[in-house]
Order: sequence, then C-alpha cells, then structure tokens
Amino acid sequence: MNKLRPLAFVLPQFHPIPENDLWWGKGFTEWTNVTKATPLFEGHYQPHLPTDLGFYDLRLPQARAEQAKLAKEHGIHGFCYYHYWFNGKRLLNQPIDGMLDQKDLDMPFMFCWANENWTRRWDGRDKEILIEQKYSKDDDIAHMRWLCEHVFSDERYIRIDEKPVFMIYRHNLFPDFRETVKLWREIAIKEFGYKDLYLMITESLNDKTNPKNMGVDASVEFSPHVLISDYQQNITKHKSWAKFLKLKKKTSKKYRHFRTGMEWALKRNLPNYKLYRSVTPCWDNTARRGESGIIVHGSSPELYQYWLQNIVASFKPFSKEENFVFINAMNEWAEGNHLEPCIKYGRAYLEATKNALDDI
Repeated sequence: MNKLRPLAFVLPQFHPIPENDLWWGKGFTEWTNVTKATPLFEGHYQPHLPTDLGFYDLRLPQARAEQAKLAKEHGIHGFCYYHYWFNGKRLLNQPIDGMLDQKDLDMPFMFCWANENWTRRWDGRDKEILIEQKYSKDDDIAHMRWLCEHVFSDERYIRIDEKPVFMIYRHNLFPDFRETVKLWREIAIKEFGYKDLYLMITESLNDKTNPKNMGVDASVEFSPHVLISDYQQNITKHKSWAKFLKLKKKTSKKYRHFRTGMEWALKRNLPNYKLYRSVTPCWDNTARRGESGIIVHGSSPELYQYWLQNIVASFKPFSKEENFVFINAMNEWAEGNHLEPCIKYGRAYLEATKNALDDI
C-alpha cells in the first residue's frame, strides 16, 4: 500500500442552479466561461476544452463515476470536494447529494468549506456581493450537526485515527475561529459520538498561521496561490504577452511563470507545524476574468510531474494516517487548472500524476 494518500480537489460547479441562472444567465455552468474563452496573444492556450469526459453534468451518476474512475486509474486516492454553506443554504449541492446517495461509487472523499462571499469578481473581494457568508454561534451549531449527521457518517469519508477530516478555506474570516472550533469538536464528540474531528486550514492568500494557534490539527498548502503570488510578477519575459500589452496600450501585473513558482515552492523552508503539501497542474483564469485574469505561462506535464515527484519524495507522513498530498485541482476548467483530459494535452497530466506517484 502506498505510504501517501493523494487527494484531488473537485469543483462541483458543473451543473445549472437557480441562483446562477439569476446572476449569470439561464443555464450557466462552469462550462459557460470555459467555452467562450479566446487566446489573448500568440501561443496562449485557450480555450481549454475537455475530451475524454466531455462537457459533463455532475448531477449525473455516470459522470461522477467516470470522473472517479479516471482519477483512481492514475493513482489518486480520493477527492476533496468544495462545500458551499451559507447560513443553512447550500449551493452547488446536487453533485454532492448525488454522490452521498451513490453508495456504489467507490471513491473516498472529504470536504473543504469554501467559506467566502460569492461576488461578481469570483475572488471573494469585490463589493458586489451575490450571497454573503455570515457567522454566528447558531450557524456553527447547525452546520456541524448537518455535517456530522449527513456527511461524516458516510463510510467513504476520509478519517485520521477515526476522526473525520474537515478543511476550512478562510479561517481568518470568522469572528472567533478558536471558539467555533471548540464548539464544533464538542458537538462531534458529545452529540454524535465521534472520537474527535481532524481539522485543517488552508494557507490561503499568503496567510501562514500556525494551525496550533487556531486550535486545529494541520495546514494545507494552497498551491495555486504559490503560482500567482505577487512576488513573482513578470510582465516582459514572454514576448507574445508583452506584444499583446503593447497593442492594448496598457501594462499589467497579471503574468507569471510556472517554473518560477514551482521552484519557489520546492525551495520553501518548511514550518515546524503539520503542513500538507500541494501541487497545481496549471493556472490561467482568463476564461473567467478575460484580460484582467492571471496567466501562469509555461506549465507542462513534465514540469508538473517534476514538482509532484519532489513533493512526494520529500514528504514524511506525520503518522501512519497523516499521509496526504493534495493536487489542486482535478477540474477547475475556468482556471485552466485541471488534470482531466483536454484537447491539447489529452491524459498527459493524469499520466504525469501516475508516474510521479508510482515512485512512492
């Protein structure tokens, strides 16, 4: 058995919901942005279009089954689903509910609560809020009770030492995160009989808080932020990008280089707390953001495999079951960030994943 459990993030955005119909137009899904993307300069890979799995709808059991099969064939142990909860209202939940009911879907899974506002800029910062994330003790209670009853109880849910693993994307948005964590643990243990929870926070938006100080068990490196970090802004080294800017009579800080970000990640001095490493196949969110998107140029299956191989080779599990490495992501198509097969690379990123993990 492999000493690591590779987990891939999965976005459940690939189906229409009434809220997106209202905000973005009838029938909107992630594919809407993907298919309207155009190259901005010579050599710019857009649009990213799927091949093997097609333009799937994740409400369909067959789509979820084929997605999981493809991942497992290439060494991925399980999925980390983004979970959207807004004061008892769940969004993009149909694929999740379908997966929970699809008991023959043999794919371990866990949740990452994407606890940001939804805005028109997609990044949680814009003032035009579509649905707001509010925090309260009553909501903390309701949320954890729902998770314990409907999600953590699933036999496929990923655990460490019998403790369900739950990730929070932006812990710094809570008014008192430590109190929330304390309350969550109490509910899980006293009301539902769990041994405890295994809680993670992401290193999001350059926040490298010691998880122990937050009352949680570990942090997860959020590798897309490594690639798009401001420290490696690069406008001029890519000639076609520079030419594009000149034609537009504008400047930009939206260009990055994949190799630079990867090398920075590999040279990182690791902290003295539990940090699970992460890798990213690519990043280009111009499908969503147009000319204001961030392009990470120069990704290739070979460089991605090199990154993953080095992360895998250097990681020592914290215990027998504290053995995760994260791949971000399986299917973030509108960010150009996907392992799933596309028209340019086919299965190359999946095969690179398998090659890297075969060395475990």
